[in-house]
Amino acid sequence: MNIVMAIFGAASQGLTWAILALGVYLTFRILNFADMSCEGSFALGGSISAVLMVNYQWNPFVTLIIAILAGMAAGFITGFLHTKLKIPAILSGILTMIGLYSINLRIMGQANTSLIGQNTIISIFKNLLPEAKELGIKDSTLQTWVTMGVGFVCILAVITVLYWFFGTELGSCIRATGNNENMVRAQGVNTDKMKILGLVLSNGLIALAGALVTQGQGYADVSMGVGAIVIGLASIVIGEVLLLRVKNFAAKLAAIVLGSIIYRIIIAVVLQFGLNTNDLKLLTAVVVALALSVPVLKSKGMLRREGN
Repeated sequence: MNIVMAIFGAASQGLTWAILALGVYLTFRILNFADMSCEGSFALGGSISAVLMVNYQWNPFVTLIIAILAGMAAGFITGFLHTKLKIPAILSGILTMIGLYSINLRIMGQANTSLIGQNTIISIFKNLLPEAKELGIKDSTLQTWVTMGVGFVCILAVITVLYWFFGTELGSCIRATGNNENMVRAQGVNTDKMKILGLVLSNGLIALAGALVTQGQGYADVSMGVGAIVIGLASIVIGEVLLLRVKNFAAKLAAIVLGSIIYRIIIAVVLQFGLNTNDLKLLTAVVVALALSVPVLKSKGMLRREGN
């Protein structure tokens, strides 16, 4: 029963973190840009949402919008450093990430901010439902249900918007820039603007994920984004391996969401079997390495069969 509840809770977390994975997907897969600034953008969204609610009593829904705008600004800085100042892609992201660490500390004024006693999106929807005792379930179970519902609605909205946007001419230009930058430039498209726009969208989504995770877990921490890029990549790789032959763009986005949920379930199950929490990063590295090696192993197996 403990394992079942752990899986249930992991699935709800996976839906929230899937928005982070979708943001990482935009840069790493669509734009072909190794953006390291996502770790800072994730914490930026969380810190802004927490401070606006705690210090200024802002509506939690409005704080999500402000978090998205802040993340977009961070993505713009990364794009500006790379396209206008000609700083290498990975280094421009690292510079933004390092700068955002200090900015996040400035925003919160401390290492973390608690949301205890504050109205969050989760608590607002939870209060609309009957109490857990009336439903015959634990309060933690009701909390998980609400978190899952909020995550599902947000994911559905994000996938719908992304599917629509990347079907437009502007979205197609961004996808083409990541696929063949020289060809797109030859067609008269400003590839620098396309890169900046892609980074703005990506970091906006990542900051939104940070704000949602903060409201779900009840606190913001300056180091909450550490390892976020690996978590995003793990979700992407797992989803791509599971649905390797999928070509439809919407299905690819859904596969990433599925990958995020499966990644969280793997972590939850392993922890239930007694894994030391200090080894989580190592486990993530192993999971990503195994997922990345599956296509190579499959191709080698097919070559051997054809050779025989």
